[in-house]
Amino acid sequence: MSLIKEYIRYLKDNPKGYWFKAKCFGWGWVPARWQGWVVIVVFVVLLVWNAMRIDAASHSASDTVRPLLIETFGLVALLLLVCWKTGERPHWMWGVPKKGEPEQSTHNEEQHRS
Repeated sequence: MSLIKEYIRYLKDNPKGYWFKAKCFGWGWVPARWQGWVVIVVFVVLLVWNAMRIDAASHSASDTVRPLLIETFGLVALLLLVCWKTGERPHWMWGVPKKGEPEQSTHNEEQHRS
């Protein structure tokens, strides 16, 4: 089976309905449902809008950089919070788990869901 087909199978195997599943390569999340994709699109739109808004209101590069970094950091923190609350716990993984093979987990899911 090709890697792409295996990856799609991994994303569709989502009985708990996570918006974001753990990435197959590395650490982090990937959108697994339409709600996750909406979150990503809204995040990108907010990043672009914020950059344009700050640039239009500033008079020099130093007026732009500081607010842009602070507000971008806030948006990224909000994205990470949404991923944490609506996704499975991320863990280091390299490769698509084989069917029937338990996925590694470094966190107790019930402990972090509360």
